[in-house]
Amino acid sequence: MKLSPAVRSLRDYIAIPSVNPGDRTDLPAEQTGESRYAEHVREQLRRMGVDAELLGREGRQSVVAEVRVPKARQTILIASHLDTVPVDGMEIDPFDPVVKGNRLYGRGSCDTKGGMAALLAALSKVLPGGTLRSNVVVVGESDEEAHSSQGARDVLARLGGQPPDWVLATEPTELRLITKHKGIGAAKLRARGCSVHSSDPKRGRNAITSLCRAALAIEQLSDRLAERSDPDLGTPSLNVGIIGGGQAVNIVPDDAWLMTDRRVLPGETPQSMRRELEEALRRNDIDDVTVEEFVLGKPALATPSDHSAVARCQQSLAACGLAIEPGAVAFATDAGVFAEAGWPGVVMGPGSIAQAHTSREFVEVDQVDTMTDFFISLLTS
Repeated sequence: MKLSPAVRSLRDYIAIPSVNPGDRTDLPAEQTGESRYAEHVREQLRRMGVDAELLGREGRQSVVAEVRVPKARQTILIASHLDTVPVDGMEIDPFDPVVKGNRLYGRGSCDTKGGMAALLAALSKVLPGGTLRSNVVVVGESDEEAHSSQGARDVLARLGGQPPDWVLATEPTELRLITKHKGIGAAKLRARGCSVHSSDPKRGRNAITSLCRAALAIEQLSDRLAERSDPDLGTPSLNVGIIGGGQAVNIVPDDAWLMTDRRVLPGETPQSMRRELEEALRRNDIDDVTVEEFVLGKPALATPSDHSAVARCQQSLAACGLAIEPGAVAFATDAGVFAEAGWPGVVMGPGSIAQAHTSREFVEVDQVDTMTDFFISLLTS
């Protein structure tokens, strides 16, 4: 089958590994980091006559470009993150893009290199004809797949004095317009004990035992959180995801820790969520466990339905024959990071979240092409 320019670009992107290493040190160096992909996108933009720059530390860079036109209607920032999750356990070659029928397979095909491919394909059609009607800030941010979202924060620092009117983050929504999503928080709890020989454990204080009591208190808190609900997003959640501690089986441990994942509703703050954890410990008389850290990595998103971003996107969705009703999703995106800084936004892109991070990740080719048409309509209307 003949492939569109967007799909051909997407194949090139997939072939450039850009795995976010997170805290892992066991991943091959040739797979990790976003800089190679960022440099590729920068060169694509420069061939269109658009100046682009790289931000961030070596190996983990983001790419930013600004296209400005006289009498622009608005300034729109379109962000498509560069990093992917690791490729452990994949059943296909993650970096050898293959088209089968209407599917293009490969790591990052739907999360979220398809959005960048559609955007640059649209710009390549719009710019030569001089039909661009809005200023566009093209962003390929690093580190979205981590709670820290360092790439988005680098972009905020770079563009802080020139905020866009609104943001569109390209995530796999099957071309649905998303105006609300949950956020992500993470807490680290630490238990301090007293280490002694395990032949006489009563002389010491077992940090792991204390931490187990804290984990049960967190489970109780999770049940209480389920009583709170947003009409579109449902309930917040709290999960113990990682636990560690101890030195040897014959030593009473004096240190243990756990990490929680917290899914956040609009209006919840780091301060309020930390207080809930501390109150849960006090309620269960656990005084040797502390909330060492609470980080709100990606805030929740709640863009009003009457915002101009929604109206602009709905106009272009209708022009492409797509549904215009705004929706909500449970996963978090960098749109929440930008919104927290005062840059409101929406989320939309090709691909399904059901395929993201999977062993046979794919995107439907026709969705990538339709997203290109959407961008052309958005940028020229």
